[in-house]
Amino acid sequence: MKQAEAQQRIEALIQALNHHNELYYQQHTPEISDYAFDQLMEELLQLEQKFPELKREDSPTQRVGGTITKEFPTVLHKHRMYSLDNTYNEEEVRQFDSRVVKLLGLEAITYYCELKYDGVALSLSYADGKLKLSATRGDGQQGDDITNNARTIRTIPLSIQPGPKLPTHFEVRGEVVMPISFFKQFNESRREAGEQLLANPRNTAAGTLKMQDSAIVAQRQLVFIAYGIILDNQELISHAEGLDLLRKMGFYVPDSGKKCQSLEEVTAYISLWESKRHSLDYETDGCVIKVDSLRLQEELGYTSKSPRWAIAYKYKAESSSTRLIDVKYQVGRTGAITPVAELKPVQLAGTTVKRASLHNANEIARLDLHEGDMVFVEKGGEIIPKITGVDTASRPLFAAKVMFPEHCPECNSTLVRAEGEAVHYCPNDATCPPQILGRIEHFISRKAMDIDSLGPETIRGLIDNGLVRDYADLYDLRYEEILNLQFQVLNENTGKTGRRSLKEKSAKKIIEAIAQSKEVPFERVLFALGIRHVGRTVALKIAQHCKDLQALKASTQEELEAIPEIGERIASSVCGFLEDPEKQQLLERLVAAGLQMKIQEEEKVRLSNALDGKKIVISGVFNQYSREELKALIEANGGENMGSLSSKTDYLVAGDNMGPAKRVKAESLNIPILSEEDFVQLLRAKQ
Repeated sequence: MKQAEAQQRIEALIQALNHHNELYYQQHTPEISDYAFDQLMEELLQLEQKFPELKREDSPTQRVGGTITKEFPTVLHKHRMYSLDNTYNEEEVRQFDSRVVKLLGLEAITYYCELKYDGVALSLSYADGKLKLSATRGDGQQGDDITNNARTIRTIPLSIQPGPKLPTHFEVRGEVVMPISFFKQFNESRREAGEQLLANPRNTAAGTLKMQDSAIVAQRQLVFIAYGIILDNQELISHAEGLDLLRKMGFYVPDSGKKCQSLEEVTAYISLWESKRHSLDYETDGCVIKVDSLRLQEELGYTSKSPRWAIAYKYKAESSSTRLIDVKYQVGRTGAITPVAELKPVQLAGTTVKRASLHNANEIARLDLHEGDMVFVEKGGEIIPKITGVDTASRPLFAAKVMFPEHCPECNSTLVRAEGEAVHYCPNDATCPPQILGRIEHFISRKAMDIDSLGPETIRGLIDNGLVRDYADLYDLRYEEILNLQFQVLNENTGKTGRRSLKEKSAKKIIEAIAQSKEVPFERVLFALGIRHVGRTVALKIAQHCKDLQALKASTQEELEAIPEIGERIASSVCGFLEDPEKQQLLERLVAAGLQMKIQEEEKVRLSNALDGKKIVISGVFNQYSREELKALIEANGGENMGSLSSKTDYLVAGDNMGPAKRVKAESLNIPILSEEDFVQLLRAKQ
């Protein structure tokens, strides 16, 4: 076959395979057998191997997989992936509606309701109609690049035909799920092979997406369900219109969604799908209610974690009863004692539950828990098992009451409980083994110092061999010390432990990773220290306020409490940490090791003082500048960008399609409303 003939046949095969793929996954009306489809695919593969110069980037053969990815690089999301606020009763849905109506100043809102699929959130980025990047949600700001694996999912189009509303760049958001039918078949094959069964479709889908071999991913029959599109040149009017566009592009968008003109229609939709959802081949755990108008969505905006224009209604979790076997007490890195119920295994929401958290002594007392009780167990949000009650009628005769211990189960220190707190703590943070291990594990974690070459078993080996007592010791480690280090490992299949030693390559990677961690920014170092109540967000706020370690150490508790969102409990914990002589020595060693103890701020260009002290809100779509460019311009001239209008707002810069409610509010507060041109003239006049 000549090249011209091959090219013609390849184009015909690609067109045929894409057509049959759409019929199978989108229309659910296949015209040919799986065998016939595979024969067409095989013919295309052979032609591409013979004529590699004719192989297209969006060829269906890309779905076969075969790429090996040893590491998944972290990528920043161009548009943040927010999570949704959850509710478990219809009254809170009504409260959500009331808030939306009040904020917008309208009498009624049109909503779009859709099912909430229990899978893995994914963002797809397209350029010139081609799939360029697929990233997991991660922390919302950044996720993992899993593009090679995503290409194997047949409901993710590799290319999109251009259309009137298709911009050069756009993003598609959706959920990757594993069909229940495939999950059951897959687990059955594992059972027959004597392998451990997998817990549920959601976890299996998540694990599959992070597999190194994309050929294995291609075999797992994952499905991408699209639920939103982000266009840079926003021409869509509603969420429903966006879903229609996604369908036309070739994405799988279930027809179970519905536009609701009233709150009554919303609650009817929720009731309809509470039982009907169990007939689907995908796991669902609720419904999502969204304001349909994209203009109103923009006007409502976002909180720091979630959109104000959407809420997830979660269906009541499944519940079951089982026997309490024992209560174990776990010691965390901060010394917090967490009681865990050991249960007679019971099936719940598709998983086998053997343990459930009891949270604290108050919860044990509230349940009036006795040894051997029959307890009711459910999954909070269908994820975390918890005990919700006790069947006292089935209580064994003379059963002893479960009593919270007075001493640490690991080091026997007397437990303490601060006034106003529900949690007991072991105060022996210097020598209590799980606290030492937990602090170091936290310190090296990805969101802290990111020393990914160290694992829990290796850390235990370092501790057992007397090389590490705290995380500052990591920076004293030498290659010669850890080479051939002996440590115990657990075989998860047999439950037996064995011994392993660090080889040259692993030892070298550990030393290199520790050295690289010295470049981690100050805010993450502050988080890595493991100060009680100081999470990532709090660490960032403290770092931005204090700028460096010296300023932080010089801050009083009152000064720390003055930082937004830093209350008395957090400030007291930070001061207690900094005043502890042992912690002071620890910090001195980290400083000497060369860790970043000063926030690195990019120097901002200052154009003028024209807007000094002015608080400005921007809303709508603009012609000369993008919204981000306008915000940067405001800051460069000394102004402050505000998220919402208040009596302290100095100007509202109004673009096209600004919501009427925002204009009415600005007028009621006597806030000057500037057009884009007015704003530019204002800057010119004051410069």
